[in-house]
Amino acid sequence: MHCPFCRHSDSRVIDSRTADDGMSIRRRRQCPECGRRFTTTETASLTVIKRSGVVEPFSREKVVSGVRKACQGRPVTDADLAVLAQRVEESVRSAGIAQFEANEIGLAILPHLRELDEVAFLRFASVYQAFDSLADFESAISDLRSNASSPSASSAPIKE
Repeated sequence: MHCPFCRHSDSRVIDSRTADDGMSIRRRRQCPECGRRFTTTETASLTVIKRSGVVEPFSREKVVSGVRKACQGRPVTDADLAVLAQRVEESVRSAGIAQFEANEIGLAILPHLRELDEVAFLRFASVYQAFDSLADFESAISDLRSNASSPSASSAPIKE
């Protein structure tokens, strides 16, 4: 780590603490050359490869904005969307890989959205999974119904 004051190529870590709910590390450093202290924050980078091949950093805000469209008119709050985005990021990070395709992020969104709101899940899945016909919707709805009737399912059955 270069000193931001004298540009010396080394520094000594004086103190380390977790920050941002354990998602980053705050380090207090001291330059052995000029003796000045400075703080750094270290985070594990997570990048997304878009369909076009462009690589960009993962953004919870993009997850929220994409899911918000599917949740229009549904009883879903901004706080619910923030929690969903956090869970998506945690599930993606837990894989231990630093770079994901956008498609994998979408797949990570689906189970969390399904728990949050089944109608929003159907809307998101219909666009994300490119439903072409009513049969695609019927298949997704029957899957929701079969999982809702199983004892391990936490969501209520879909009303007809």
